[in-house]
Amino acid sequence: MPTLDLFGVPHAYERLGASDSENRPVLVFVHGWLLSRQYWYPLAEKLAPHYPSLLYDLRGFGDSPLTTPSPAPSFSLAAYARDLVALLAALEINQAWLVGHSLGGSIALWAASLAPEQIQGVVCLNAGGGIYLKEEFERFRGMGERLVSFRPSWLPGVPGLDWLFSRMMVDQTLERRWGRQRLRDLVRANPEAARGSLLESTTEEEVHHLPRLVSQLRQPVYFFAGQQDKVMEAKYVNYLASFHSSFYPQGQNVIELPNCGHFAMLEQLDLVAEKLGYILEAKP
Repeated sequence: MPTLDLFGVPHAYERLGASDSENRPVLVFVHGWLLSRQYWYPLAEKLAPHYPSLLYDLRGFGDSPLTTPSPAPSFSLAAYARDLVALLAALEINQAWLVGHSLGGSIALWAASLAPEQIQGVVCLNAGGGIYLKEEFERFRGMGERLVSFRPSWLPGVPGLDWLFSRMMVDQTLERRWGRQRLRDLVRANPEAARGSLLESTTEEEVHHLPRLVSQLRQPVYFFAGQQDKVMEAKYVNYLASFHSSFYPQGQNVIELPNCGHFAMLEQLDLVAEKLGYILEAKP
């Protein structure tokens, strides 16, 4: 597994697919909070015959370890976007489409604003927002901090916990291997990165800035919403999508997925791959 040093932090990455296809953009997959690049393999492998892909772990997550103290103290969306733009430059990727899940979708939007020449479009899965609800965000941050505070190394070995994690935040129960993966990623995440990215991405200023950022993007931007997603409800996905010029008329840049919770790339793998293929081929 190769790594690249970005601002003093080694970033794990992998490249898959048709690397010899010079006229095809590279699909760059950006994972969500407390997760890793692992969840993208099924989708990237489905698209591999036609598109080269780049999978990587965000700073402090997965196989991108974080030294203490962090060489890059900010865990804002903008800081993670700068990491991504630096990764593209280091790998000499000049044409890219970003595919981001949840928090990764927000990072992808920021990166598109920082590198409009390199990033040709963005696809957000289970990512939306732009409305700051004070009590709900305080409750969400509190739950997140408690989760980060209690992550003993023996947690993945608790019998049946992988079964529980394969059913959390989804409508379609995942294979138990994904429950085990979620537990591993939860325990491995650097506490500084986990807490910092949670708190810095959910401030009132940050939440209110996302719609303004989306409204300024000139690249194509698409949003996939799970109809049963309780973490990022479809109405919030539609709200953020409505700030992009391609939303009108009739929400054309939003694709709602039936029988789908917060892990669209696993719950509706075939449908997401099909719709993503249409987008990349610019089909109506």
